[in-house]
Amino acid sequence: MGESQLLPTQTPALAYPDFTLYQVARFFIVAALEMQSVAVGWQVYEITHRPLDLGLVGLAQFLPGFLLFLVAGHAADRHNRTRLLNICYAGFIVCSGLLLALTLRHSHSVYAIYAVLLLLGVVRCFNWPASRALLPQLVPAEYFSKAVAWNASLFQAATILGPSIGGILYALVGGPAIVYGTATVASFIALIATLRIRTKSQPRPAEEMSFHTVMAGFRYVWREKVVLGSISLDMFAVLLGGAVALLPVYASEILRTGPWGLGLLRSAPGVGAAMMALFLAQRPIRGHAGWIMLICVAGFGVFTIVFGVSRSLPISLLALFMVGATDMVSVIIRATLVQIATPDEMRGRVNAVDMLFIGASNELGEFESGLTAHWFGTERAVVLGGIGTLIVIGLWAWLFPALRNADKLHTGEETRT
Repeated sequence: MGESQLLPTQTPALAYPDFTLYQVARFFIVAALEMQSVAVGWQVYEITHRPLDLGLVGLAQFLPGFLLFLVAGHAADRHNRTRLLNICYAGFIVCSGLLLALTLRHSHSVYAIYAVLLLLGVVRCFNWPASRALLPQLVPAEYFSKAVAWNASLFQAATILGPSIGGILYALVGGPAIVYGTATVASFIALIATLRIRTKSQPRPAEEMSFHTVMAGFRYVWREKVVLGSISLDMFAVLLGGAVALLPVYASEILRTGPWGLGLLRSAPGVGAAMMALFLAQRPIRGHAGWIMLICVAGFGVFTIVFGVSRSLPISLLALFMVGATDMVSVIIRATLVQIATPDEMRGRVNAVDMLFIGASNELGEFESGLTAHWFGTERAVVLGGIGTLIVIGLWAWLFPALRNADKLHTGEETRT
């Protein structure tokens, strides 16, 4: 059977050793960061008992990306992406080690934790565009859409296991030290896997850093209205509807569970997202991509509202499961549009712009959630965020007709001879 006759379930991407090593490394680094996030959230809330401080956890990680994303994107286009990835994974090891050292010294200062999170934000800022821009070089173009689905599936598997392991370890040992130690080991495994990647970067024109070159990503995104609409929709929807930062409050005071419950709550969206990614890997979106994306992001808002008003752990877990499943559709569509349509010599800068939008939706969204919870109360903040997401859907359907009318995803499969 020739490669062109492979069935959708026979994913050839994993036949490429560098792609497999990339996935192993990414799985362990994401799992490390996710389990670490559970420990940080619970530790900060135990110290201060203020939802606003949970929002500051997200803000501390967002600020470096906001300030440095243009430099990070240019670095990914100018330098060897595999080498940049190695440096970033070493940086993750240092950050986990610093959190472990602070815990072993029995530090009760949230400011020291915020300082480490700022450093973590710098590392993530450079890691994101280098990692995303490297992915298309690991498999042939005709298999890239399936590689994106595999990439998303393994990412979500890590987001399921990471918080669960983090919550269980925290509860069993009664503190975050074991979680930070485990995250350090997982990051080290990721670094070892990345060091073995031998993919050679494609020749790219050597561009000196200037205002014109670093702004090229912005110009591209502004010109491609479907890309602009998809990533900005995702940003504002998750910015308003994200409830992840407030999960420690729900686990502690509303649902009355401990760290183990927080781990389950953090894992539930990942379970839903992973199942949706596997479904889309076998049944890719063939048409009406724009409307499908809009409907699923609306579902994200609806299930956020359900979670906000729930006081039952099973219902809350189901709502978060559906939040993750509906969000994954947006992730797959956006990732395919951005990666395939962008020339290789610009992928770092375009992915840096995408990183800014995603960082705004995730980390800045955590700050927004903490701030609105401080003002209105936790449950009202989550419900208002879900309502805000539904309003954004209506506005984007009107403002971006190119996104609303987008039909087929243009992937490498359509260019096969």
